[in-house]
Amino acid sequence: MIPYSTIRSENRLLKTRKMNKIIVIGGGPAGMLAAVSASKENTKVILLEKNDRLGKKLFITGKGRCNITNSADKDVIMKNIMTNPKFMFSALDVFDNSDICRLLEEHGCKVKEERGGRIFPVSDHSSDVIRALSKMLDEKNVEVRLNSEVKSIEKNGDVFKISLKDKKVLECDALILTTGGLSYPGTGSTGDGLKFAQAFGHSIKECTPSLVPFETKQLWCKELQGLSLKNTGLKMYSGGKLIYEDFGEMLFTHFGISGPMVLSASSYYHKRKADDCLVVLDLKPALSEDELDDRLLREISDNHEKHFINMLPDLLPSKMVPVIASLSGIDPHKKCGDIIKEERKNLVRILKNLEIDITGTRGYDEAIITRGGISVKEVSPKNMMSKIVSGLFIAGEILDLDALTGGFNLQIAWSTGYLAGIGATEYLEGSKGETE
Repeated sequence: MIPYSTIRSENRLLKTRKMNKIIVIGGGPAGMLAAVSASKENTKVILLEKNDRLGKKLFITGKGRCNITNSADKDVIMKNIMTNPKFMFSALDVFDNSDICRLLEEHGCKVKEERGGRIFPVSDHSSDVIRALSKMLDEKNVEVRLNSEVKSIEKNGDVFKISLKDKKVLECDALILTTGGLSYPGTGSTGDGLKFAQAFGHSIKECTPSLVPFETKQLWCKELQGLSLKNTGLKMYSGGKLIYEDFGEMLFTHFGISGPMVLSASSYYHKRKADDCLVVLDLKPALSEDELDDRLLREISDNHEKHFINMLPDLLPSKMVPVIASLSGIDPHKKCGDIIKEERKNLVRILKNLEIDITGTRGYDEAIITRGGISVKEVSPKNMMSKIVSGLFIAGEILDLDALTGGFNLQIAWSTGYLAGIGATEYLEGSKGETE
């Protein structure tokens, strides 16, 4: 017979060796990295994903190439975070752009730098990023459960109870919420986590689509559908005040305008102080108005007997020719030698200041990210733990954080996800120490 004192001693030992359990809800970039950083000895980590595979939204980012991060230093990254940038200080200190690049390369995904400091996988395939993250999860023995949609969450004492749609119930000691926002709902970002957080008492900042194309008043934009302009100047005004300026690439669509510059401009759209939001394009940014006028004089002189419409292809993409001809008010079949000064000056003005009235943005189906989310005032920036519910950690797009294009939004996900995982393990270690 084993002495009672020995049994008590062994039971005490078993209690101190109890396996802690952390559940991560959401298998996007923040969730996968949170699961990786949370996995420590004597800690069981389960990653729940409602889809049939991990990283469904990550797979389509950057048109399938995945703009992983940006090589910029911390100060530049902070300047590109539009909402609550100061909240990111600690997260970027703990895990920055060099850290995610190193981790991915160590797990078989080589990276490269492109224009504007954008970092992509060398292969140009987002699937390689997801494959590398999956290797990390395997190495850390994270239990990944796909097709596991969460119905509700509650907390009883120190234990979280997660009820799944298939009626299974899971329990854990710490919970990490990384369910994303509302953009691209077809990938599973349907606001579930926002509802769970709100049920726990968290405040939700109004959510709107961001990094999203514009709808426009001008019908001629539809005529230019599919035309991409490079090396173009863009200014956006609200109530007559300049609120955004950029130089680069844009695209005309069947509903208005899109492209990198336009998506970034949409991050400033919420700041409009009037209904009159105007985008002004400079089709000839390398020339001043006087220099462009001189060029037109030369073109007119060289094409004296040509019809006006036949001179424009030397200045513009062919698809734009009929639109600009119409906007100029010059008879398309007027001989160039008959164009008067006022007509020429008006053409210069249009080429340097092509006005497009913005009537709104597209919806979440076309938005790269969500603006708004869980108030960061209710989350600790030092470890991503809720200030309302102990043991609850929050990371990624579900938070009221958003940035411009260029890899900055994914860096928010990497940094906050990694820190949330560390925060969860430290929380359990602290709780364990208290019980012992």
